[in-house]
Amino acid sequence: MTFKTYLVEDNPVIRENLVGFLEDIADATVVAHAAGEREAVAWLDGHRDGWDMAIVDLFLEEGNGLGVVDAVRRRAAHQKVVVLSNYATPDMRARSKALGADAFFDKSAEIELLLDYCERLSHSNSART
Repeated sequence: MTFKTYLVEDNPVIRENLVGFLEDIADATVVAHAAGEREAVAWLDGHRDGWDMAIVDLFLEEGNGLGVVDAVRRRAAHQKVVVLSNYATPDMRARSKALGADAFFDKSAEIELLLDYCERLSHSNSART
């Protein structure tokens, strides 16, 4: 079952690669994307039922991913927030989780783990519908 993904990533090359990866391999549909915190928070707030998973980078064109994660703390139980960053320090992982992230993956080393996570999400969404 395809799940709706919102992508918060400011690097156009990485964003394009992630869209391809998610749609081709992870059974996701990228419904929209943002390059900055304000844009992401506004979209997520205005489309509360329009996404199943948000993938958020920490370092953005404007603001940061931690602000996005914090802004969607109150969301439906099935909606997941994933941080995907090259800055995968233990402190950033802990801060992201403390603000409400469901998972954290290192862009350079844990893409396969992100794929596994997406597959589990897809299966749980299938069971939900």
